[in-house]
Amino acid sequence: MFVRAFHRRFLAVTAGARPILAVALAFVLGACVSDGLDAVQGHMGNFSSLVFAPDGESLRISEFVASTRRDDGGPESDGRTHFSLVSVSVPPGHGAGAIEQASFGSNDPRRHFTLAARRNMDEAEFLGGVAAHVSGRVGVSRDILLYVHGFNTSFDEARFRVAQIVADGRFSGVPALFAWKTRGGLIAYESDKESATVARDALEKLILDLARTPGVGRVHILAHSMGAWLTMESLRAIAISGHPDLDGRLGEVMLAAPDIDLTVFRQQVARLDPKHVSIFVASNDRALSLSSRIAGDRQRLGAMDPDNPRDKAQLDRLGVAVHDISALATGFVGHGAFAETPSVVRQIGAQLAVPRPGDPGHAIIDLLGADKEPTGALPPPAAPPAAAPSPRPSGAIESQPLAPLTR
Repeated sequence: MFVRAFHRRFLAVTAGARPILAVALAFVLGACVSDGLDAVQGHMGNFSSLVFAPDGESLRISEFVASTRRDDGGPESDGRTHFSLVSVSVPPGHGAGAIEQASFGSNDPRRHFTLAARRNMDEAEFLGGVAAHVSGRVGVSRDILLYVHGFNTSFDEARFRVAQIVADGRFSGVPALFAWKTRGGLIAYESDKESATVARDALEKLILDLARTPGVGRVHILAHSMGAWLTMESLRAIAISGHPDLDGRLGEVMLAAPDIDLTVFRQQVARLDPKHVSIFVASNDRALSLSSRIAGDRQRLGAMDPDNPRDKAQLDRLGVAVHDISALATGFVGHGAFAETPSVVRQIGAQLAVPRPGDPGHAIIDLLGADKEPTGALPPPAAPPAAAPSPRPSGAIESQPLAPLTR
């Protein structure tokens, strides 16, 4: 076990360095995990339980949820934002890229993702809970990852997706979900677009509130499909209000299969510093092909083909990082490859684990470099580099095989 090996190494290091290394260990193994819904106490004990759950035991991943859906998870909305803290159980036999669900009947926590606990909160409790989970952390463990789901996504699916990404990507910070009203089904596509439009103000406020959380590091956003459009609309409004980089706290903005018209995206990203933005495209994404037809054959950003000279020229002008995962798309639709392909979700996790210059963590990466053995069904991502990455060239396009997301 990696933990035992590291512990032996830890004890072998000079005794005077132990307090420093203890903080470093918290940084590397940090995780927002508990077996209940109380504020995290004794962070060192909680940090290792996400990444290295004992054999045969489920992971418990806590998520802060802000939703414009009903309190009971239904699709209708009363216009208000509802807040909760949930605990999702990830089964011990979980395979990277999968959300294990029962084919029929109820989910069994020994084999399937389950909602282990849920507590409703008011807005003040929600923001106080986020602050409590951030408190006492160091380095990238102070970061928040906000997931914004896409079209035709159930409430449980969205909550389970967050847990799957956190587990597979080894995210060490605080996970959060923004869930917006979606009816689901192709005939409800236009209805869902209207619902996403209504949710813009709520998401805008949530992002600003998270960025203002005392002690928070960065706010990363991972948005899928129509949720990518919703995210960019909210970030555009935030930028216009005078906070384009969340006053220094905006991290990665990762748009997976973005269901956004190319011309619209140009206007959205023009308000932001494009160095924050990465897009995952797949020219064989059938869901986006259908979306394009619904929109009158207007090209979707997430279905552009970097191997096509015309598409490549347009992508180059955007100034964002582009990752072509066409060859990795699985299934007939191929719309969820960013999370369903282990190599992609692990690279996402690796990028989130890269510390900013000046953050704790650089000094210990070399110390941990030799211990990269997989544990159980959830092998870790590639280790982050020992130094801060250099700025990427504008419009850099990375083709298959997927390289680490670099700045």
